[in-house]
Amino acid sequence: MATLPGRRLLQRCAAGARCRLLGTVAEASPPREGDTIYVKRPASAATRDETSVEMPMSFMTGSVVGKRFYRDATVRRADDGNGWTVMLDYRTLKSPAKRPLKLPSRTLAMAIAAEWEYQESDGIRPFTMPLMKLACTALERVPVTRTKVIDNLMKKFHQDLVFCRSPDDNELTIGVHQKQKEKFDPILDWVNTEFGFKPVVYTSFFGGKQDGELTQAVETVLKKTTDFELASIDAMAAAAHSLVIPLAIFRGKLRIEKAIELIRLEEDHQVDRWGLVEGGHDVDIADLKVQMSSAVVFLLLSWGL
Repeated sequence: MATLPGRRLLQRCAAGARCRLLGTVAEASPPREGDTIYVKRPASAATRDETSVEMPMSFMTGSVVGKRFYRDATVRRADDGNGWTVMLDYRTLKSPAKRPLKLPSRTLAMAIAAEWEYQESDGIRPFTMPLMKLACTALERVPVTRTKVIDNLMKKFHQDLVFCRSPDDNELTIGVHQKQKEKFDPILDWVNTEFGFKPVVYTSFFGGKQDGELTQAVETVLKKTTDFELASIDAMAAAAHSLVIPLAIFRGKLRIEKAIELIRLEEDHQVDRWGLVEGGHDVDIADLKVQMSSAVVFLLLSWGL
């Protein structure tokens, strides 16, 4: 059975509106002179404020930022023909910094429009819109802090999760060590093949120091990314406590299920041994899946996949 938003979209299309359904979100036809469609036509000539809608800065951190004020979420080509934008009724969606939300692919625009379409009438909840938040990060934060973002990622590279080994001479850690060797060694081999340098493995809690040439090779890859790619990699690295795992996903070596298994390897070992704490471990697992999956989906959709 169609949802209420879905029924509204079907009714609009049945009435002859110039749109077509793609999944659960309508795509507006490119505007033509004399053929602009308004859900609610302004009483007077449209001003800049009437034709766009900006998200408050609290959108990036707040739990609820106001009631739903629009009827439908659609997508359309950007005015300059370069990229795609999201429309809330007849208004063009803008970021919290008042920049047009210009997206690189139609598929990403459709997914973000779907996030807006399924907001409830009693409030807009940013925590249910991870793709929208990542898009704002890619459009606003990354362009002005790109060097800082890359520097922070490279500082964490030397303490990467996959470079760390638990001691193999302790009864409590020998099991973890064996699993790390089994699961992480193929990733270390991939790093060697992909970047041309063998990574250093360490057992120190404070990490080690990777070869300068390997570090430079990884940094070069990051510098060649687009803003949308870097925003995705940064989000994955924050959730995974690893830069290698996001890079392996970025280069097509890892799938999301395998990546989550690697990230949780040590904790899952402890859960198997001591049991799962309800309201603790299960919440952590769900949160990790949301963070990693949304970043991976964002990356793939930005490529138009």
